[in-house]
Amino acid sequence: ILRGIAGFTLLSIAGFAPWPILDLWRRHGTEMQLYTACTAIFIGLSGPLLHRLIIGPGSLSRFYKLFAPAFVAYAAVWVTFWVWLRGVEGEIAGLLGGTTAMGAILAFAFDAQRSTVKIIGALFVLNTLGYFAGGWFEGKLAVHHRLVAMMLWAVCYGIGFGAGLGLAFHLCQAQARTALGGK
Repeated sequence: ILRGIAGFTLLSIAGFAPWPILDLWRRHGTEMQLYTACTAIFIGLSGPLLHRLIIGPGSLSRFYKLFAPAFVAYAAVWVTFWVWLRGVEGEIAGLLGGTTAMGAILAFAFDAQRSTVKIIGALFVLNTLGYFAGGWFEGKLAVHHRLVAMMLWAVCYGIGFGAGLGLAFHLCQAQARTALGGK
């Protein structure tokens, strides 16, 4: 879980870097360009920061093969619900739908279908806590400290989603750890 928190928090800071950059140039960029840029950075930098969530040799390539489609599914579902519903309803629907898609992909990839509900629950609850904690900071600081607000939002999101990913990967690999003698 700590590895997920540390890795995804760094990833989140980098992954949301386009937000303040495009915020300055909003008249030239679109919301979808922002989401596309953020998603590309999240996927591109995820391997070095998170591949050790997968036990065993060759974890970097195996991580990319799994995380890229899982994160694309998460992002696509989140954006779809956000664009459709907006507001808190769009955020919650996006978080639930996105983490459900990601959790189902992870559970299937690790043959951990019996733990699917736990995996999705871990992703949803912890991601949601980080997301809304970040939103609270952003709401308090955005008017006078916009950049600080954005970065604190990224840190909170990273901590929450990172904890969820760490727990999800732990649950997914329970059978493998047992087979390896409890590692």
